[in-house]
Formats: sequence, structure tokens, C-alpha cells
Amino acid sequence: MAALPPYASPLDKIWHYTFLLICGLVFFFLIFPIIVIIPLSFNASPYFNFTAKMLALDPDGYSLRWYQDFFTNSNWHSAVRNSFVIAFFSTLISTFLGTLAALGLSREEFPFRTTITGILISPMIVPLIISAAGMFFFYSRIGLQGTFPGVILAHAALATPFVVITVTATLVGFDNSLLRAAASLGASPTRSFFQITVPIITPGVISGALFAFITSYDEVVVIMFVGSVEQRTIPWQMFSGIREQISPTILAVATMLIIFSIMLLSLIELLRRRNERLRGITPS
Repeated sequence: MAALPPYASPLDKIWHYTFLLICGLVFFFLIFPIIVIIPLSFNASPYFNFTAKMLALDPDGYSLRWYQDFFTNSNWHSAVRNSFVIAFFSTLISTFLGTLAALGLSREEFPFRTTITGILISPMIVPLIISAAGMFFFYSRIGLQGTFPGVILAHAALATPFVVITVTATLVGFDNSLLRAAASLGASPTRSFFQITVPIITPGVISGALFAFITSYDEVVVIMFVGSVEQRTIPWQMFSGIREQISPTILAVATMLIIFSIMLLSLIELLRRRNERLRGITPS
């Protein structure tokens, strides 16, 4: 945040620091419930609270036993494998469909742009329980319920809106004069697309793909409706563990997911800044 100018009045200074305090409180409100999970994952006791030894910083109160349980438990291994397989293929499908949709919607002559855009992003607006119930009845009729293709298609439907929005935002500042210049120099539409359009929108496509991957990797409601025990993912395994057998292994998994999510979000931010540089915008 920019510093206060020298001519700022006392009222401006009060509002400035009040605003910073409000932002700090909001940030603390959002982050603290997540951060508190990390030390609990090292609890030597099978409880979801801070023991007296942990509060006293006694080394005996801390342990890696729950991380060891994760790396030696076949149920967690299967959940990790399913999560990556489902997220990978759903990301490929949603990125391909979302990019094509964004390219079409970016054209001013495209008919019914507003209506189609609303339909495409509706999975982000409609409550997941409604989408999950609808997918369950539809997939049950066509034989996809409880199968990997069914789960992958369901996750792709949920992730596609993120790709559409991200790629569309990239195309907002696209300079169409570049395509006209390429055409005037004899380049075909196909060559112009792959040598001009694709390099410019690539950061947006990758960002959309990462959002799609995160959406699929963290999804738990739809998978419980359209999936079966063979497609059990990490979020489903965590949810079942809380209901059926409470174990701090869930906290260890949550900690690793937090670190994984931070890495992906950092990559998205780097891609966003690179996209701004390609478009001639000074990163904020």
C-alpha cells in the first residue's frame, strides 16, 4: 500500500491507519483457523487440541507419527492417487473447453454473449449440493455414476468456469491490431493464432488450469454423489476420517495441502505478473 502523501490531513492519517487495522483483522480472521492446524499436526497425542507439553514447548509433546501414518497408510495412498488422476484429466478437459469458450466469447460479433457467459459460469453460482444431486440422477441414467469418467466430467464441469473467467480476463486487453498486422503481412489465421494469440494468452490459460486443478483437487461434495469407494479422493478421505475414525493424520494431510495450495497460488501470482508485463501493464 502506498505511503501517505506529505499533505495528508490528520483525518486522512486516522482513516489510513484505521483501514490498515481493519485489513489486518480481516486477514487474521481468515488465516488464523488455517495456521492453527499446522502445530496441531505435530501433536504426539491422538487429540485435536494443544496438550500441556505442547504449550510448554516440551519436545516430548511433538511427534511426526501422523505424517508417518500418512506415508504408510494404503488408504491415503489410494486417495492421493485418485485425487491426482481425477484432477489431472478434469483439468485437461476444462482447460481445453474453457479456452475455446473464452476465445469465442471475446469476439464482439458473438451472438448472445451475456446469456452464454451466464450459463458457462453457472456452476460457480449454483449451490454445489444442487449440482451434485443433478449430476447424480443424470449420471445414474447413463451409467456414469460411480465411475472415473463420470467423476472426471463432473469435476471438469465445475472447473471450466474458472478457466473461462481467467482466459477472458487475459483477452480483454488483447490488441487485435496485431492480428490485422499479421494478416497484412500474409500470415494465415491459423499461423496468426499460434504465433500471436497463443503466446499472449498462455499465462492466462496456465492460471486457469491451475485454478481448475485446485477446484478439482479440493472438491468433496460432488465426488460423494457421483463417485464410489474406488474414486475416493483426499477430501473425501478426510471427511470420512472425521466422521468414522478421528485421527490427527487428517491434520498432517491438511498441513501438506496448505503448503501445496500456497505453492500453486504463488505460481499463479507469478504468471499474473508475467501476463501483465506481456500486455505492457506495470505490475501493482
